[in-house]
Amino acid sequence: MMHYTITGEGQPLMLIHGFGEDSRIWEKQITALKDNYQLIIPELPGTGQSPMQSSLTMESMADEILEILEKEKIESIVMLGHSMGGYVTLAFAEKYPERLMGFGLLHSTGFADPEAKKEARTKSINFIRENGSAAFLQTATVNLFAPANRETMVKTIDKIINDNTYILPESLAAFLEAMKARPDRTEILKKATIPVLFIVGKEDQAVPFADTMQQVHLPELSYIYILQHSGHMGMLEETEKFTAAIQKFMNDLHMGGHNRI
Repeated sequence: MMHYTITGEGQPLMLIHGFGEDSRIWEKQITALKDNYQLIIPELPGTGQSPMQSSLTMESMADEILEILEKEKIESIVMLGHSMGGYVTLAFAEKYPERLMGFGLLHSTGFADPEAKKEARTKSINFIRENGSAAFLQTATVNLFAPANRETMVKTIDKIINDNTYILPESLAAFLEAMKARPDRTEILKKATIPVLFIVGKEDQAVPFADTMQQVHLPELSYIYILQHSGHMGMLEETEKFTAAIQKFMNDLHMGGHNRI
């Protein structure tokens, strides 16, 4: 079972981290949100204290998320996923929709990988196997940030790299294989009868802005926040706006509000 932490009290809110990072990516959000919500923060297999699994799928990780809810006797939850965490969230929404009060894609997408992206992931897998995790993170992480932030946020970028070089090459490769294999889940967005949050980086090169904007209208009720000065890492690049978007989404859910933003 994957390791997780629970912080705070209130309405249950799960934040699922993405690829090449671990649960520490949420530190600023945990500080801001813990007084109002019960934050459940999982560590995906091979990160943090969760044991590595050499074979992973988005569905298998969604099943492990369900195990957490069962263990904690949480009937329904709001689930927000960053990047790959969003793919896990969509797999969960497909398999266990009755357990969700709302969900969100934070710099994430319902589309499957196009062929060019699959080829890029295969190249990354080969690079990781030949050169290791640290070399990969060193080259890949900086590109997740908006060009204007790459020089001003050097310390932050270095910290992410240094924090995550412990993730084994086998784990990074397994995540990449799982992302390559994931199906298109835009149908889950179309069928969603619960509110869906989208946080989108205008400068995102990993999940391009134009691609995301093709799907934000699919759910019955979407909350759409565009971070003008962010790439793929809005929780760090525009922390206050990113966190405020989550708070607004949670407040409206709590109040039963259904205003499209």
